Amino acid sequence: MKTTRTGAWCLALLIAPAAAFPQEAPRAENAAASAEASAPRAATAVTVTPRIVEEPFRIGPEDILDVQVWKNTDLSRVVPVRPDGMISLPLVNDIQASGLTPGELRQQITQRLAEFIPSPEVSVIVREVHSVKVAVLGNVKIPGHYEVKSPATVLELIARAQGLTEFADRGRIVVLRQQGASTARIPFNYRKVAEGSEQDNFYVRPGDIIVVR
Repeated sequence: MKTTRTGAWCLALLIAPAAAFPQEAPRAENAAASAEASAPRAATAVTVTPRIVEEPFRIGPEDILDVQVWKNTDLSRVVPVRPDGMISLPLVNDIQASGLTPGELRQQITQRLAEFIPSPEVSVIVREVHSVKVAVLGNVKIPGHYEVKSPATVLELIARAQGLTEFADRGRIVVLRQQGASTARIPFNYRKVAEGSEQDNFYVRPGDIIVVR
């Protein structure tokens, strides 16, 4: 994977379209309408489907980072993120990288270096992405774990698994996503996406499991 492609992903904030809000009901124009509007009404249950918003890229184990300190080649390094989520740099020694965005890590390194050199200018570029993996399981032609090196949708991951088998139930595709201590089950409407509904074709996240029954 080329540097420019992965680097572009790290700098991009990909956000799904915001859900439309219901418009405010028109005001009553006469006394009768006002009285009717003020009368108590039975509560109506509304089911809201939350929109899935793509988050900024966060560094993970096995990623390769290019840390540059301006006008200081001795402190600049291309370093891998260790399995424990740390990286090692001159002067600052070990510093947590996993779970941070490149911008957040840049701030951490800058603060640590400021103890040794005046006004350090630091850049952090993700050279290679290896930490983002998504599993595609069930009735696809090539089930397995796939590295995701740039933003990808559920449909794109199914395509990487060579598509659905003849036994696949297009109405029973779910994405399992870890959310804290619980696992969310997010339905994926394959039929709507195949018909061109882009809003139903959401982005995958690290650790997602796509299950095709």
